[in-house]
Amino acid sequence: MSTHEYTATLIPGDGIGPEVTDAALEVAAASGVTIRWERVEAGADVFQKYGTPLPDSVLNAVRRTRVGLKGPIGTPIGSGFQSANVLLRQSLDLYACVRPVRTIAGLETPFRDVDLVIVRENAERASLRIARFAFELARREGRQRVTAVHKANIMKLSDGLFLECAHRVAREYPDIELSEIIIDNCAMQLVTRPQQFDVLLLDNLYGDILSDLCAGLVGGLGVVPGSNLGEQCAVFEAVHGSAPDIAGKRLANPCAVVLSLAGLLAHLGEREAAARVEGAVHAALAEPANRTRDLGGPADLDGITRAIIDRLE
Repeated sequence: MSTHEYTATLIPGDGIGPEVTDAALEVAAASGVTIRWERVEAGADVFQKYGTPLPDSVLNAVRRTRVGLKGPIGTPIGSGFQSANVLLRQSLDLYACVRPVRTIAGLETPFRDVDLVIVRENAERASLRIARFAFELARREGRQRVTAVHKANIMKLSDGLFLECAHRVAREYPDIELSEIIIDNCAMQLVTRPQQFDVLLLDNLYGDILSDLCAGLVGGLGVVPGSNLGEQCAVFEAVHGSAPDIAGKRLANPCAVVLSLAGLLAHLGEREAAARVEGAVHAALAEPANRTRDLGGPADLDGITRAIIDRLE
């Protein structure tokens, strides 16, 4: 059990967000790491009160604690206001999005674990910074290759700059191979031969699309975590949406948020606890009786949460 005590910001979100983040908090309490959560509100409901989906109180809380766990936040189509997710990333300079896709026993297709590193803007500074981030991640995780995904054959200025920056940074990392692949071919290769990839380096649009494709290869969005990282702050969140149609029915799959919690723990330096949380999720999902409806099983939110905690304890 860790002897440290941490403070983190909790943004429950909309729809199923409060349910799945509460489940993650139960797992956090069972992990042996003491975290004091500062709960703040953001999203579509908050817009009705404050005229913005992301009040300053949320940004100030994350700046103060430097780390947060966020549930899914919905953006009604035609609402006229900018996504709270976009505002959060821009306001806190969360320039890198990392979406680790991992196989789970009983759910996987033949798939090699892949990390997707996604940049939010395509300017030269941003492209250099995200490329360096990808190579550092590859080195830290013992990966052999970074693959830059692009459409520079058509998008010669924007994607051409992105690709040039990746090659410029690659010279600083002779121990890691840089390869490149056109986005449409990458989509096919991920389905037919995903084992060839280690770390994918992508811009925002390509990353958002391909991370969902990768999620489909390992069981769905309900088992893929995500993180938004900057120089000063980090916010961890599930990749999936707010699913308002099942909100309050205790049917949601909390695993993606629980795995995002594991990422938060690792970020805090609690790597042993993070590994135990991730292992508990995988061990629980290895048994069909513990899988929620989106994974083809009979379990509800409370059942899978209990199964994770049992294996964690």
